[in-house]
Amino acid sequence: MAYIMDTNEEERAKGKTVEVGRDHFETETTRFTILDAPGHKSYVPNMISGACQADVGVLVISARKGEFETGYERGGQTREHVQLAKTLGVSKLLVVVNKMDEPTVKWSKERFDEIESKMSSFLKSSGYSVKRDVQFLPISGLIGANMKTRVDKSVCPWWNGPCLFDALDAIKIPTRDPKGPFRMAIIDKFKDLGTVVMGKVESGSIREGDTLLIMPNKVQVKVLAIFCDEDRVRHAGPGENLRVRVSGIDEDDIIAGFVLCSIAKPIPAVSAFVAHLQILELLDNAIFCAGYKAVLHIHAVVEECEIVELMQQIDPKTKKPMKKKPLFVKKDALVVCRIQVNNLICIEKFSDFAQLGRFTLRTEGKTVAVGKVTELPGVSV
Repeated sequence: MAYIMDTNEEERAKGKTVEVGRDHFETETTRFTILDAPGHKSYVPNMISGACQADVGVLVISARKGEFETGYERGGQTREHVQLAKTLGVSKLLVVVNKMDEPTVKWSKERFDEIESKMSSFLKSSGYSVKRDVQFLPISGLIGANMKTRVDKSVCPWWNGPCLFDALDAIKIPTRDPKGPFRMAIIDKFKDLGTVVMGKVESGSIREGDTLLIMPNKVQVKVLAIFCDEDRVRHAGPGENLRVRVSGIDEDDIIAGFVLCSIAKPIPAVSAFVAHLQILELLDNAIFCAGYKAVLHIHAVVEECEIVELMQQIDPKTKKPMKKKPLFVKKDALVVCRIQVNNLICIEKFSDFAQLGRFTLRTEGKTVAVGKVTELPGVSV
């Protein structure tokens, strides 16, 4: 699958996904858009761009001896991807244990159980309800075993669960409001008989002929055409990954992170906000205080930011604010802080639109904190 999805020369030469590949397939009941996000640590920002559009995560783990352990140990990519997926709103997870046909594994139930046991405790610590939101499946991607049809008992006598496609079909995806204010975070743009913007509809509906607003530059645009996968459609609702052709703006005036939204209820554009933050890990025992700088990833926005004020520290046991205002906090702390960016960004309070109000802070290739937007002071609309 990765070889098919890795379409550029760099990816095929390196044998790993760099950009977020996009394709689609249909089962008997559901149409899926695949966002093939890179696993390598150098390309985590690309992975974030894929994960922030996803409803369901398929975490592919190697059963081969040594490969699972490398990804799982502290600092390994499996750990960071799980934490990011949870932060970015991927609430349902299929953990696909791949390479089960490999000579060191040979469809071993013991190896599958070992991986499931280790991953379950980690997924729980990352905020997933393993019983409700996570499912483990053995597969072989190379020979297609347990993907479209259940693996044969002669190959894997102990597996009584579903195949990958059946497991995907059974997942209940989150409900979104088709009548809510329109919100589509723009992840990419290009020229094609006009300006085309790409993104996922988080709220509301869109029709050909609609007049909408691109924020934060407050430009009114007219919807000329809507494409869902390869098909042109007259209208589309929330949850759809779309390409939308618009008039009234030049492609050069749009960057990833801008938002196509309704004129009546536009998305707020701010240069500062208040957030609840959880510190995951700090580099070289650094302390987290006012003046700390990092790169903010929120939906498709990537912006340098600065912590301008630590307002309150939250007691992890009681979840209530501590009396003393903190000067600095360390790893694992929960803190309320004010964050500032250089340019106007389009975000929402987490309580209003979770997907547009959750974020990660990264520095020097590491995810140092995850958070959610709680207040938007001095909103500019």
